[in-house]
Amino acid sequence: MVAAALLAVSGFAVSGTAEAKVEVDKAFRFPAGQPAKIVVFRPDVEVGTMGMGGVQEPNAEWTATARTKLSQTLATHQKASGNEVVFLPDELGENAQLVADYQSLFRAVASAVVEHKMNPLAKLPTKKDRFDWTLGPGATQLSRVAGGDYALFLWTKDAYGSAGRKVMQAVMAGLFGAFVPAGVHASYAALVDLKTGNLVWFNVDPGSGGDPRTDEGATKRIGQLLQSFPAKEGAPAAAVAAR
Repeated sequence: MVAAALLAVSGFAVSGTAEAKVEVDKAFRFPAGQPAKIVVFRPDVEVGTMGMGGVQEPNAEWTATARTKLSQTLATHQKASGNEVVFLPDELGENAQLVADYQSLFRAVASAVVEHKMNPLAKLPTKKDRFDWTLGPGATQLSRVAGGDYALFLWTKDAYGSAGRKVMQAVMAGLFGAFVPAGVHASYAALVDLKTGNLVWFNVDPGSGGDPRTDEGATKRIGQLLQSFPAKEGAPAAAVAAR
């Protein structure tokens, strides 16, 4: 659901040329004088291959490697920004269903944001001039479970072209001048204020750079995703990272 909406943001999404799109509650700032405690929900990561016909096949080993490197890089990035990051454990006991329900709700809201706020062909008139999306006041329960004031969600998908697809890409370009995308590299990150349930920052990048299976690539991916991340009160917003 989210993947389809994300790729609809731009017709160039699969080519890797689409620009990142950032939406933010302009009134939001982290409180000054203390580190923001941010709970990171398990990063939703998928890395695999794309065959000649466009069928994508996840690779469990690549996915696990990418999730680990992205998580480590994310923690380092936020620590350098003066924020405290806590990763939500996989085992949550009686709270597991609550967390799963809100993860599903978040995916639905994220899909709506991408489709109706960032897609110029499907924008809602009532959302045109404001960023007003929420998980509802019940999301405050997540603060109790996770022990943080904010929740950070990360989604990233990579499908690398197989050898057969690369051959087809060369043949189609040489014989017909047709462009066949090599694969898919898309991602988004979003911040939720757990005191209100409101989304306060959202960055979607349908043409993500960096191979998340490597240290260098994970650093580039996180740097792009967290560009313009909210600043503390009295501080300027983060500069947009170079692509």
